[in-house]
Amino acid sequence: MDQAVRDAIYGAVEKEPFARALNMELVELELGYSAVEMTYDPSTMNNIYDRAHGGAVFGLIDEAFEAAGQTEGTVAVALNVSVTYVSSPKPGKRLRAEARQVSRTKKTAGFDIRVTDKDGHLIATCQALAYRTGKPIPFL
Repeated sequence: MDQAVRDAIYGAVEKEPFARALNMELVELELGYSAVEMTYDPSTMNNIYDRAHGGAVFGLIDEAFEAAGQTEGTVAVALNVSVTYVSSPKPGKRLRAEARQVSRTKKTAGFDIRVTDKDGHLIATCQALAYRTGKPIPFL
């Protein structure tokens, strides 16, 4: 993977308001792959049932998808995202979303994304499809 692209994606995630609001951290980045982590904080991430809000977990998934999708240095945007929520994380657990590109054509790329806690418990799985615009990422 091009070092300038890697640096640009790391910098963009660090500055992104949504990632900052949920204290997300891009921890690994390779061509077609990313790992993003955040700590599940029930005081800001719970739903009406006092469990992890699906939107918080989805936000982590989407951040990993976003980062992995840009690793060729071109803009990729979501076409479809399908999430299966498997279990609710325990309060204070560090969550990790890993996005892996599993298919690619000239215009699309498919990703498998898994969210686990630091003990390896599966929290959610996701299949996502990105549209590859071919346009250079603007923050490069």
